[in-house]
Amino acid sequence: MNCELTDTIRDKLEILADAAKYDVACTSSGSGRAGKGGMTGNTFLGGICHSFAKDGRCISLLKILLSNDCIYDCAYCVNRSSNDVRRASFTPQEICHLTMGFYRRNYIEGLFLSSAVIRNPDDTMELIYQTIRKLRQEYHFNGYIHVKAIPGASPELIQKTGFLADRMSVNLELPTSQSLQQLAPAKTRKKILTPMRQVQEGIRANKNDLILYRNAPEFVPAGQSTQVIVGATPDSDYEIIRVSQALYDRFSLKRVFYSAYVAVNEDKKLPAIGMQTPLLREHRLYQADWLLRFYGFRAEELLSEKTPNFNVLFDPKCNWALHHMEFFPIEVNRASYYDLLRVPGIGTVSARRIVRARRMGALSFENLRKLGVVLKRAVYFILCGGKQMYPFPMTEDYIARNLLDVGERLPEQIKESAGSFRQLSLFDDFHMEIPVKEEERSGRILGQL
Repeated sequence: MNCELTDTIRDKLEILADAAKYDVACTSSGSGRAGKGGMTGNTFLGGICHSFAKDGRCISLLKILLSNDCIYDCAYCVNRSSNDVRRASFTPQEICHLTMGFYRRNYIEGLFLSSAVIRNPDDTMELIYQTIRKLRQEYHFNGYIHVKAIPGASPELIQKTGFLADRMSVNLELPTSQSLQQLAPAKTRKKILTPMRQVQEGIRANKNDLILYRNAPEFVPAGQSTQVIVGATPDSDYEIIRVSQALYDRFSLKRVFYSAYVAVNEDKKLPAIGMQTPLLREHRLYQADWLLRFYGFRAEELLSEKTPNFNVLFDPKCNWALHHMEFFPIEVNRASYYDLLRVPGIGTVSARRIVRARRMGALSFENLRKLGVVLKRAVYFILCGGKQMYPFPMTEDYIARNLLDVGERLPEQIKESAGSFRQLSLFDDFHMEIPVKEEERSGRILGQL
C-alpha cells in the first residue's frame, strides 16, 4: 500500500487535525484485544502510548475530524458556521488510507474520529460508520477506535457503529441546559442525553449476550465518555461536579473530560479573546473527578452553594481535609480503608498496602513512608500508635501554611496571594466575572439530567 500523502490529503490533514485539538475526550484504550490471523493490529488494556502537543493536550491517537464544515453556529466553537475558517472534509477512504499508513509506520496505535455536523446528524453518522466499517472489514484493522456519537442521529446508525468502535463519546458541551440554550441554541440536552442512554443500555445488554453467547460481537467494550467545556459560561465548579456525579450515577460513564475554554471567537456572551485560559481550574476539576470515581467522595462533600468553587491554592482533597478538622487525626493502625482515603498524601495504592501490612503488626511513620505515603502531607492528619510524628498545633491555619510550603507548584500570581488563603470567586482564574442571580443557581442544577 502506498502511504505517501498527496498535497490534497496533506492539506486536509493539517486543517482537520488542528480543528480536532479542542476535543480532549480521548485517553488510553481501556480495552484489550489480542491479534488475530489475517487482521492488522491489536489493542492493549494498559493503554495507548501518549504523546502531547505544545498545549499539553493528548494526541496519542490519529486524532482528526471527518469534517469541520458545520451546519451549527455554536458561539464557543471555532468551526461554527459563521466563522471564516478554512473548511475541509475527508472521505471514508482517505481516513482509512491515513490510519493504515500511519499505523504501519508505527506513528499511531489507534484512531480518534469526531466530526462537525455535515448537512444533518444522520449523514454525518453514516459517514463515520462507513469509515470504521471499512477499517474493520476491508482493511482488517484490529486496533483501537474511538468515535463520536452524533446527537440527533438515528438509533440504528449509533447501534451499528457501536459494534465496530472500542469507545464512543457524546459531548455534553456545557454544564447546564441554560448555558447550552444561550451558546448553542440548535442543540438540546435531550438530544445529547438520548444517544448517551442508548450506548449505556447497549453496553448492559451486550454483557448479557456475551454471557450467553461466547462469540457474540462486543458493543463499545471500552465504555463511553463525555466532555464539558469549563469557563465559557458562569457555571460554578459545584454545578459542574454535580453534573459529573449525575452522569456517573445515571449513565455509567467511564470518564468525564474537562476542557478549559480557549477564547477563539469574538462574542459578547463569551470571555474576550486574550483572556487567560482557566487551566488551573480545569486541573482542580480533574482532581475532584478522581475523588468522585476512586475515593468515595460525593460532589456535595467537596463543594456547596455557599462555597461553589474550588480553592486554587489546594487540591480538593486537601481543601476538604482543612475544612473538616473534626475528622482528624485518625489512627492509621485502626482506620478503615475508606477513612484512610480521606487523608491527604494517602492514595488508593498506599491505603491498600496499609490495610494489608498492619495485619502483621503495628505500623510506624517510617513504615508508612516505605508503603508510599506522602508524609509531608499526611503527617498533619494521622497518628501512629496514638502519637503524632512531632508535636504541632492541630489548627487549620497552621496546617494550611505548612501545606502551602510543600504543596504543588502554583502560578506566581497565585503564590503571592497565599498569605491568607481563601475561597476564590468563580472567575478569579482568568480575571472576569459574569453575575448569576441566586435564584437561578438551583435551577441550573435541578432537572438538567
